[in-house]
Amino acid sequence: MNQWKTWTRGLAVVALFPTLGFAQAQSHADWPNRAVKIIVAYPAGQSTDIATRYFAEKLSRALGQGFVVDNRPGASGNIGTAAAARATPDGYTLVMGASGTHAMNPALFPNPGFDADKDFDAIALTALIPFAISASAGAPVNSLTELIALARSKPGTVDAAIPSVTGQLVLEMLKQRDVPLFGIRFKGSADAMTATLGGHVPVLIDTVAATRTQLGKVKVLAVTTTTPMASMPGVKTASEQGLPNFTIAAWNALMVPKGVPAEIQLKLATEMRKILDLPETQKALGDLGFERAPALNPTELTAWLREERRNYAQVIQSAHMKPD
Repeated sequence: MNQWKTWTRGLAVVALFPTLGFAQAQSHADWPNRAVKIIVAYPAGQSTDIATRYFAEKLSRALGQGFVVDNRPGASGNIGTAAAARATPDGYTLVMGASGTHAMNPALFPNPGFDADKDFDAIALTALIPFAISASAGAPVNSLTELIALARSKPGTVDAAIPSVTGQLVLEMLKQRDVPLFGIRFKGSADAMTATLGGHVPVLIDTVAATRTQLGKVKVLAVTTTTPMASMPGVKTASEQGLPNFTIAAWNALMVPKGVPAEIQLKLATEMRKILDLPETQKALGDLGFERAPALNPTELTAWLREERRNYAQVIQSAHMKPD
């Protein structure tokens, strides 16, 4: 599963709404005229939350109304995502979809409480979120190569803190490469990092965005990108340390509940494209530990998301993954 595919932008966003009449366009011309809520189905401080707060601030400035993040964690993201699916489709409730909620959960849960394809319309792919594999300060490893050797010498006895369902996928992919770590699930990045910093769990698998806040306190052994990251100086990729082509990134995509008027979707997609194209946005995302996402219009993004769901389902089924 390669998250770094080359995509072309294709049709202009405006071409996605050819049947939009003048009278209908006028009916929502004043959107937004009050605060807009963006549901994040994860705790504050995780990568999806960090990215969403950045975009909420930019949208607030661009559109002259407050865009407010509403954290609703629980059930691996199903609680908040289901709430978004049930929200009134008036453009005042958005959701920051994630690879966990919109690609993994449909394959993990018989009934997550929403249909990832039918209950939402895609607006913009906002960021790719690579992972870091780290170790506590007292762990007897200083590179991924050393961790691989340790895990293979003591199969299933080296614990790894896992703060998200996508982190669990990384763990399962490591197991498929004969790196038999034992995963311990935590409610979020903050709890997983606390356990790692305290030496209670020797290994941490979390996003670069969440891990980079503790550089120097944990030993970052590897990143799951194709090339080293500027935000992780001196850290080699997993592919450079005994795991060829081991590249994986989570992602975020801004979405709306199905039924939001087309003109609101167009306005939101247009503003998000402007924000994403800003050099300052790409610098800010890079500084936070994200990677630039392919520039996809909503139609292309919808197709991309469907392919992601198929790819994740294959890994989940082959690894016999189960929800918590």
